[in-house]
Amino acid sequence: MRFRSATAADIVQICVLETLPEFRTLVGSWPEEQHRRMLADPGAAYLVAEDSPGEIAGFAILQGLLSEHRQVELKRLVVRTPNEGVGKKLLAEAVERAFGEHHAHRIFLDVFVTNERARHVYEKFGFRKEGIMRDAVYRDGNYHSLVLMSLLESEYRLESETRTNEATGRDRSDG
Repeated sequence: MRFRSATAADIVQICVLETLPEFRTLVGSWPEEQHRRMLADPGAAYLVAEDSPGEIAGFAILQGLLSEHRQVELKRLVVRTPNEGVGKKLLAEAVERAFGEHHAHRIFLDVFVTNERARHVYEKFGFRKEGIMRDAVYRDGNYHSLVLMSLLESEYRLESETRTNEATGRDRSDG
């Protein structure tokens, strides 16, 4: 799996991924022109995961990179084939870029209440539920609620340190 910044040539595949019928009630979608505008926005970043050259296995969009409050929004994270671990790897790469490259203090996202698989992945990664945005999205004649979640850089760094210590068998007191 290789991660890279998206280019204009990736927009068509990105649009195809987010409009797959099985994802209709799980993720948002934008027209191609909106993606092109967002890709050109210096306050946004597109990250793609390739499983082979030119084949996008997933993508993530970060917004708010120029926020004076150092808040970055994970606007979208979509994978072509769920349950293969691509989403977890893409999430880890997006969060690391937000905190590392873009110096975020906080990363936040919203996820459909009904998208239990994604909510579980975010919670396991360390995101905390902040609340419910009731009836926030109108789609297909119905309103849908979203869960607002966030992760602070300090929580992320502490969790990363804990994972490293667990992997190496070290205790924090070992110095």
